[in-house]
Amino acid sequence: MTLTAAADGSALGNPGPAGWAWVIDETQWRAGGWPRATNNQGELMAVLDLLLATAHRADEPLHVLCDSQYVINSVTQWMPGWKRKGWRKADGKPVLNRDLLERLDAALVGRTVTFEWVKGHAGHPLNELADDRARAAATAFQAGREPDAGPGIAGAGSSPTVNVATPPAPPTLF
Repeated sequence: MTLTAAADGSALGNPGPAGWAWVIDETQWRAGGWPRATNNQGELMAVLDLLLATAHRADEPLHVLCDSQYVINSVTQWMPGWKRKGWRKADGKPVLNRDLLERLDAALVGRTVTFEWVKGHAGHPLNELADDRARAAATAFQAGREPDAGPGIAGAGSSPTVNVATPPAPPTLF
């Protein structure tokens, strides 16, 4: 049976306080973030943490609902070319968020994962839950407090080790 989850990121300013979240249902979800990161970093981290949290179910197909074309295109189209070019884009510039993308690439090995784009803020129940959790995490960091990390996933045992306290380096903006 296919496991379906929504993943989303949020940043209050870009960069700014940022959050990420994934949601399977109202009882299985996780969130985190950083005091300063970008929306794209949050979007990528949501998918990465989802993959790591479901690693104990790696034999089960995973269907990820995502409102980020950047994440979907990065993973399904652009990554093979970036890797061939030494993590450089077509214009020769370094790929932003390489650290998260490399971790995503490794987490996808041996997994059957499909991505579906859903329009953000359009009432899709799982996407709205993920968006709410990601924004709540960003808001918590903005207020100087730890976000509600959520219960995780049933049957996973202890949560996987994902460094959510230290943000990935912000992308070079110039």
